[in-house]
Amino acid sequence: MQLFNYREIRTPVFEETALFARGIGELTDIVGKEMYTFPDRSETSLTLKPEMTASVIRAYIQHNLGEQPLAKVYYLSPMFRQERPQAGRLRQFHQFGAEAIGGELPSVDAEIIALAVEIYRTLGIENIALKINSVGCESCRPGYKALLKSYLERVRTQLSEESQKRLETNPLRILDSKDKQDRVLTADAPLMKDHLCAECSTHFRELQASLTSLKIPFEVDGRIVRGLDYYTKTAFEIIGKDLGAQDALAGGGRYDLLVKELGGKDTPAVGFAAGFERLLMTMEKQSLLNIPLPAPLIFIAAADEEGKRWALSQALELRRYGISCELDLLGRSLKAQMREADRQSARYVIVAGHNEITRQQFMMKSMKDGSETPVSAGRLLEEARGLLGHG
Repeated sequence: MQLFNYREIRTPVFEETALFARGIGELTDIVGKEMYTFPDRSETSLTLKPEMTASVIRAYIQHNLGEQPLAKVYYLSPMFRQERPQAGRLRQFHQFGAEAIGGELPSVDAEIIALAVEIYRTLGIENIALKINSVGCESCRPGYKALLKSYLERVRTQLSEESQKRLETNPLRILDSKDKQDRVLTADAPLMKDHLCAECSTHFRELQASLTSLKIPFEVDGRIVRGLDYYTKTAFEIIGKDLGAQDALAGGGRYDLLVKELGGKDTPAVGFAAGFERLLMTMEKQSLLNIPLPAPLIFIAAADEEGKRWALSQALELRRYGISCELDLLGRSLKAQMREADRQSARYVIVAGHNEITRQQFMMKSMKDGSETPVSAGRLLEEARGLLGHG
């Protein structure tokens, strides 16, 4: 995020419910079925964040972030949706994402997509695919919706129960249905990408040219419609082919209508959101999670009461200089402390007792090969920092 010059933004874990009803849309699944909503003591209806974009735009408007020509922000945050938990889909989940607010050119869309793709590339993740689409704008979408609805009316009774409801509220979402019968019935349905106005068509064509120049492979998929009402023009998903049914790693697009809808000036914007849990699942499947657990560089083992006091003060001193250090806080025997140092994978052990403290001389034992190095109390910090510098 920093390499792309995006700055972190943090918003509260809950917002007023009206924000999401206006921003996401009253008729969406999120608002209709999935939000955790409750009244506070003043009877104001509050909702745990089900997504981040509306919250970011609320902060953008409230704190006059529009004073800069292009506000580029990123976030890492927990989200909450009341849906059936399953692999890759949890009631409390975590997302990272970015928003570029104030730019209307396709190059802004291309940068957001490049940022998302680059994160997965940098982590070494393979077997992913980028799918893009255009969902039109307020000029061309109404006519397309009418055309799609007319097409779907002919097979209304054969559609799934959920899609029959969506036919009245949000027919575009039927194209995104995972129901096998729905997929068959909509195989030849008209697609938004084929009914774009001149402006949307030019924008989509220039986006594809930008992605090609960036050497980012993509597939145009007319079924990517996104589930939220505020999207215009660009919509995209990054798919993890190792994840099974819940395969979307990241998704996003352009939402030029949202800032004005929430009370701000007419402002174009584009962004993406991605799930941490699915990212970790993918990394695990591709054996990319071989992250060593943190281990102390030095374990100070106390031989007696005097050693315990010295160990406590010396550990703090080492930690203040960036040396990871551990000591026994349970009053265990010296032998048990050595076993604990081994269990924690400490690289070195220093034994401290009355004799060592009196002489101000200690032995630093390597837990790897058992070798011992004498070190004076005055040089302990320097020796430790030297060990840190050598990995």
